[in-house]
Amino acid sequence: MGSYENGDSPAAAACEGGVILGVDGGTTSTVCVCLPAAMPPPEAPGAVPVLSRAIAGCSNRNSVGESAALETLEQVMAQALTMASTDHSNVVAVCLSVSGVNHPSDQQKMLDWIRNLFPGDAKFYVENDAVAALASGTMGKLHGCVLIAGTGSIAYGVTEDGKLARAAGAGPVLGDWGSGYGIAAQALTAVVKAHDGRGPQTNLTGAIIRKLEISSPDELIGWTYADPSWARIAALVPVVVSAAEDGDEVANTILRDAVQELADSVVAVVRRLALCGEDGKDQFPLVLVGGVLEGNKKWNISGEVIKCISKVFPGVHAIRPEVEPAIGAALLAWSHLLKELKLENGS
Repeated sequence: MGSYENGDSPAAAACEGGVILGVDGGTTSTVCVCLPAAMPPPEAPGAVPVLSRAIAGCSNRNSVGESAALETLEQVMAQALTMASTDHSNVVAVCLSVSGVNHPSDQQKMLDWIRNLFPGDAKFYVENDAVAALASGTMGKLHGCVLIAGTGSIAYGVTEDGKLARAAGAGPVLGDWGSGYGIAAQALTAVVKAHDGRGPQTNLTGAIIRKLEISSPDELIGWTYADPSWARIAALVPVVVSAAEDGDEVANTILRDAVQELADSVVAVVRRLALCGEDGKDQFPLVLVGGVLEGNKKWNISGEVIKCISKVFPGVHAIRPEVEPAIGAALLAWSHLLKELKLENGS
């Protein structure tokens, strides 16, 4: 992606027309990028002029609580502005795309909060983090479906006339089973069952014990509940993939189940929004985001998900974004801002 060195004259000049902030707030990390509001439409992903990029921790209020989540968001935006040699008064638009924002009341709370941070007439947009992920694959255009499978998972779709639908994304208690947390939690459960004699023996036992540097499955209970953060559990996914690649049937079953869960989520969204057309064969974009869906592995989770979806909707067009979701959020704010300015000018 394009960039300016922080504090250099090109960045300072770019800030003169105001800046736009895009925030991608997830369970694992929160990223904020700063773009110049006066930039021309980017002709390619690498042409997006990023003035600065800041990163902080979790901003999902369902994971860390509302106070800690808002503190993280405020911190990451302030850091991005400082790195771009500008301040809050120069911000003309912000898009907060944050996991855990699942209802209009959530959006309104966030809007009320952010308006107090920025003086002047800045425009604010609050979305679920899936929206930024979709925009990162479509370069700011909202149409199609996005599948996120990282620590958590969600399928989220938007039609050209603004209709929305989602599936999954309900957190680990309500069953994001295709997510990194879901895969790892099932692996931990399989190890406990094997140790108890309630389930088949699995190479996951030795692999997880070595990874966690514990001496016995008996210690898993203490390890798990000492800090049951979602991201900490989800970090065990590579262990599961490795075991599956080595032929462990329990690990392979866990991954096959995850593939089906993820595919089912996409199919549900596409069907509800008729993104595939009346005959189910129209092409539609499916943006793939998240560590679970990273390719180039012998056990290619994203490839298997696409195969499953293609059996139902042959028009699926998989897109792997060339810019990160925070840039998608910023491009979304930029697009909204341009539309509003055109309406105000009567064009």
